[in-house]
Amino acid sequence: MDVLTRLHRKYGGALERALEYYLTIDVEPEFRDGVLYQVRTGGKRLRPLITLAAAEAVSGRWEPAIPAAAIVELIHNYSLIYDDVIDRGEVRRGVPTVRKKYGDSAAILIGVWYREAIEEAVLDTPKPLLFAREVAKVIKAIDEGERLDVLLECGGRQDPYFVTARKADVSLDDYIRMVSLKTGTLIAAAAKWGVLSVTDDAELAEAAWSFGMGAGIAFQIIDDVLDIYGDPEKFGKEIGKDIKERKRGNAVVVIALAKLPPRDREELLSILAKERVGEEDVKRAVALLDSVGVRSEAVRLADKYRREAERHLARIPNSEALRELLDFILKREY
Repeated sequence: MDVLTRLHRKYGGALERALEYYLTIDVEPEFRDGVLYQVRTGGKRLRPLITLAAAEAVSGRWEPAIPAAAIVELIHNYSLIYDDVIDRGEVRRGVPTVRKKYGDSAAILIGVWYREAIEEAVLDTPKPLLFAREVAKVIKAIDEGERLDVLLECGGRQDPYFVTARKADVSLDDYIRMVSLKTGTLIAAAAKWGVLSVTDDAELAEAAWSFGMGAGIAFQIIDDVLDIYGDPEKFGKEIGKDIKERKRGNAVVVIALAKLPPRDREELLSILAKERVGEEDVKRAVALLDSVGVRSEAVRLADKYRREAERHLARIPNSEALRELLDFILKREY
């Protein structure tokens, strides 16, 4: 039995009940299905599993961390709703996105509802004031990561801010900063908030945060690899979506741009700058990426951050489940 299945069996029922509870407080009956749609599309629930596993590792108890686990998953889904509005995404987890099913205006309203459901859950944490501050910092960091992600695109948007502020070039450091904010921060918070739910030990909380940050960066790098090379049936997203969205903020693309000879580099950039990137463009872009072996290099980069996460995990007692979740991040196909 894999670690996700085992932990879902242990924590899943309580987590799902909490998500539905916080999302449906004061909801109008005709709005209920729209509000619950995003969390009902599935997902790995990786982040809240980390929260609950971290709480149990340091205290032997996971139940006090259920509100924190719900917060983590609600923030994740809240960010996905807006990410799909910003990127005009149509498929996620193999089904229509909220905006595709209900429209952009409804998606924005549903996103607002998620933000307030998060506040309801904060009130049930053992330290509401501390968690309120933590949540605000994390959501701001994710927002900044999304802003940087859009600035790393080659084109396609006509928003005045992004047209004028778009970065001319993208380095690996730019990429790591962006994914640290957009993805790493929430996985780091997931681990830290599990610890904070059951103890006041600042050193354990810091170790959990550092573990989660390394795991989060590794997670995003593997996600970028799967975006281009994954099996769409397993991955649940459109393959090559980042190329179609003209993103330079993909680990595989960033590494390739640094390795390709000038002529091929310009060809890849010209594909990413097209007004519309079609299927043949995606195939050619992937061929250019393959020509410099970037897939294996991106996996090695993810492994570097896995090792960093492991170093901090050694400071956390009884962390076998967290170690298994870290291994899943590197080996996953979805």
